[in-house]
Amino acid sequence: MTIPKEWTEKYRPKSLAEIVGNPAATNQLKAWAQQWLEGKPEKKAVLLHGPAGVGKTSTAYALAIDMGWEIIELNASDQRTGEVIERIAGSASKMSTLGGYSSKRLIVLDEADNMHGTSDRGGTKAIGEIIQDTSQPILLIANDVYGIPSSIRSNVMEIKFNALQTRSIVSALKQIAQKEGLICGVGIIEKIAENADGDMRSAINDLQAVALGRSEVNIEDIATAPRDNKDSIFKVMERIFKGTDAKKALEATYTLDESPEDLIHWIDENLPVQYAGKDEGIITDSIQKGYGYISRADLFLGRVQKRQNYIMWRYASVLMTCGTVVAKSQTKRGFVKFNPPSLWRHMGQLKAKRNMRNNIASKIADHCHESMRYSGSDILFVYSILLQDQNYAPAIVAELGLDLDELIFITGAPKVTKKLQKIYDDAQELIKGKSEKEIAFFIERGKTAFSNKKQASITDMTDNKEEVSFEEKDNSENDKKNGTKNGAMKKPQKTLFDF
Repeated sequence: MTIPKEWTEKYRPKSLAEIVGNPAATNQLKAWAQQWLEGKPEKKAVLLHGPAGVGKTSTAYALAIDMGWEIIELNASDQRTGEVIERIAGSASKMSTLGGYSSKRLIVLDEADNMHGTSDRGGTKAIGEIIQDTSQPILLIANDVYGIPSSIRSNVMEIKFNALQTRSIVSALKQIAQKEGLICGVGIIEKIAENADGDMRSAINDLQAVALGRSEVNIEDIATAPRDNKDSIFKVMERIFKGTDAKKALEATYTLDESPEDLIHWIDENLPVQYAGKDEGIITDSIQKGYGYISRADLFLGRVQKRQNYIMWRYASVLMTCGTVVAKSQTKRGFVKFNPPSLWRHMGQLKAKRNMRNNIASKIADHCHESMRYSGSDILFVYSILLQDQNYAPAIVAELGLDLDELIFITGAPKVTKKLQKIYDDAQELIKGKSEKEIAFFIERGKTAFSNKKQASITDMTDNKEEVSFEEKDNSENDKKNGTKNGAMKKPQKTLFDF
C-alpha cells in the first residue's frame, strides 16, 4: 500500500512569486537577500513571525531557491543544544560553499520561540553569538515573537506574516483541486477555506482529507469543524455586545471552545471599550451595570475553584453573558475591534521573567552553596549591585556563567547597551583564558596579595618568611630536598562577604 504524498509538500511554493498572501513581507525579505549579494547587510539575520500555517517556512525555502542558496535547517525535532548549533549552524555560518564566495548558505532555525528544556540548553546563547559572527544569511522562524529573547531580537530584522484572507486561500485551493482532477460542488472550497481561519496548511490538509478516495466532493462530505476558536469567540462577542437577545447570546457560548474562566476575561477586556460613551474616561451606566454582573459571575467561578463544583459554571455563564447583554442602554453603532485579554499577554511575559530569574538563582545557588529561594530573594540583589562596577562585573559574569540575556535581566537594563556588551565580551575572554590561568575574582586593584591579612590563606603564609613556623620550615626544607617548590601559589581572593 502506497501512502499518498501530503499535498502541503507536493504543492509547496518553488518561488517567492508563488507564495500566497503577505506580499509586503516577501518583498522585504527579498530586498534583504539582495543586500547579501552586495555585501553584508546591517542586520545579518531575519526573524519571520506570525500565526502557524501562513507560509513562513515555505517562504524560507522559496527564497533559497530564488537565490540559488544552499539551505541548512534546524527545527524543534532536532536537538538544539549550544554544542549542536555551534557544530552545525556555527560552522556553516563561517565557511563558504562549494560555489564560491558568491554562493551562500541560508541557515534556517524553525520554531525559534521553542528553545527551552534540557535538550536545548545553551542554544539561545549560541544563536546570539552566531548572528554576530556570521558571514552567511540566517533566518529565524517563530509563531510568538515574544518567545524570542531580547538579545536576539535586537540583532535581527523582524518581518511579520499575517493570517491569510479567505479569498486568497480559496484561489489556492481551486488551483490544487484542478491539478488533482477533483470536482468540487458549489461552496465546498469556500467552506474549507472559511474553516481554516487563515491557516493555509490546515486548508490544504482538510481538502486532501475530504478528497481521499473520491473524485468528486459534495457539501455533505465535509465534516470538519472550525479548526481554531478565534472566529467563534469573536462571533460570541458580537452576540453579547451588539445583540439584544440574552438567550441567543447564552446559547452561542454552548458551542464555544472556551471555559467560563477564559470567557470572562474576554468580556472584561472589551466591556469598557464597547460600552464607552462619547466622553473618554467617563464610566457610563452600562459599564457600571456590566461589571456588576461580571463581579457576581466571578464569585461563582471562585467557588468552582475552591469546591471543584463545576455545576456553578452555568450560573457564572448566565451572569457574565446575559448580564452584559441587558446592561447596555443602547447599541453602539460602528465597528469597534474586539481585543483578546491583555492579561494573558502579561502573564506570558511574567512567565518568561520568572524562568529567567529561576535560571539565574540556580547559578547563584550553585556558586554560593545556598538554596534557590534564598539566592533569588536576597543574594540576587547583591549581585545586581556588584555588576554596576565595571572592574568586578566581567569576573562575576564569567564565574556564574551568565549569558547576555541573564546579564540584562539581573542589571535591570531595558535592552543591550554598549557597557553590557563590553562586560559580556570581557567575561568571555576571561573564560577562554581560565584553563591557562585561574581567574582571580574580586581582587582589588593596587593592593598586594598580603595587604589584607584576613584574606591570606595558609598556603600564602608559607611564602612569607616573617610568619613561617618551625614546622612549616621543616616542611619547606623537605620540599627543597625532594625538588619541589612551594612558591607558586594562587593569589588571595576577596570573597563576597568582605564587601
